[in-house]
Amino acid sequence: MTDLVSYYARRAQAYERIYARPERQAELGVLRRRLAELLAGRRVLELACGTGWWTEAIAPRAAEVTALDASEAVLAIARAKRYPPARVSFAAGDCYALPDFGRRHDALLAAFWWSHVPLGQLDGFLRGAGRAAAPGALHVFIDNCYVEGSSTAISRRDAEGNTYQLRRLDDGSTHEVLKNFPGEAELRTRAGRGAVDVVVEMSRHYWLLAYRAP
Repeated sequence: MTDLVSYYARRAQAYERIYARPERQAELGVLRRRLAELLAGRRVLELACGTGWWTEAIAPRAAEVTALDASEAVLAIARAKRYPPARVSFAAGDCYALPDFGRRHDALLAAFWWSHVPLGQLDGFLRGAGRAAAPGALHVFIDNCYVEGSSTAISRRDAEGNTYQLRRLDDGSTHEVLKNFPGEAELRTRAGRGAVDVVVEMSRHYWLLAYRAP
């Protein structure tokens, strides 16, 4: 399986093409407005921010955004975008070992990262992410639904139930990338028993999960 940091560094310049697909524009517009609404006025810790496409969507209405990614290649693209003055800061870091930001954030966002977390590590990741934010913080996750004929085909499934895709980059290289597609019931279960105000929204191409941590 391909190392994700290396894969996304090589894909950085072409990453945002995925957001230009015509059949996804209406849903993406709804999702961007929904995130901005949920995170308005909040101090947001954004995990795996990538090239900053979603950072741009939430920054105008958030109180502040701390955007983190492990890849300097994608962070360079994210930093070059335009944001409200003094609203957004960036940090390099590992989503599995989050830096200490002082737990001042009252919201957490991870866009299109959940699907790359192995199933056996997912609960641990969610607990770690929860500890990085303030008690009672709003947690928001968005990611892909699998759509036959639109999504990259699943190439294999391992013994734990993780699914994988074979992706080809512009340089001709092929990479096996872990990409899971949870359903609504799994999302509600993963949110945990202590979570409150759990919301799951499913569209054709995307899902959104929001809840308040214990």
